[in-house]
Amino acid sequence: MTRSPSTTTQQAVRILALLRVCGEVTGGNDPAGMVQVIRSEKRLQALNFWLVNPDYLADEVITAVDKDALDVSYLAIAEGLLNDPEPALHHYPTPKWFYGAYERIDDAFSLLASYGLAKVRRRGVPPKRSNNQFFLSEDGARVADEMAATTILDWYSKQAELVHLVAGRDSGTRLKERQYDQETYAEARWGNPIASIEEQVRKRLAENAVAAEEKNQTDMSEEQL
Repeated sequence: MTRSPSTTTQQAVRILALLRVCGEVTGGNDPAGMVQVIRSEKRLQALNFWLVNPDYLADEVITAVDKDALDVSYLAIAEGLLNDPEPALHHYPTPKWFYGAYERIDDAFSLLASYGLAKVRRRGVPPKRSNNQFFLSEDGARVADEMAATTILDWYSKQAELVHLVAGRDSGTRLKERQYDQETYAEARWGNPIASIEEQVRKRLAENAVAAEEKNQTDMSEEQL
């Protein structure tokens, strides 16, 4: 069964959470009244992809654990991304276009802008490709914090925190490169939804569980010597 796309309001809530959690602090010549910013649409799109595709996010968490960038306890969080009902409710397969996963966000951002919660600044003159910068206002930050404190909507902020954890300070270009490292992502046809990697992620979790058990057995044996 094909899932209906997310609504404009759902997209707007996701963007608000991402701006608040993943946005850098403004400064310099940034617009007055704006407190945080994501400085490229490529980065925003890459962050959004992980937010709505919990299987890909789980795989990034496992990779971070394998590299000792995250504690082994995060494997349980990765498993929860696959098994808990909440991530599944917010899972929206994303179509792939010229630069990877892409979701139209103009209407959602216009909704945020109409309430004074966010602002977009477009730079570049055709035919040169423009660079869009996405700003969060003081009111937007307040609303995002209220959302994070609301049981019904706090999932967005919590998930954005996990996205921020695996994304780090990588540029939009680097995040896209990391996503293209996934064979399923890279081989998706333009215009088609990017397929799930859930089976692959479950296999990695199982392998990590076996490795952890073997390590425990080895440690116990050494203690008995």
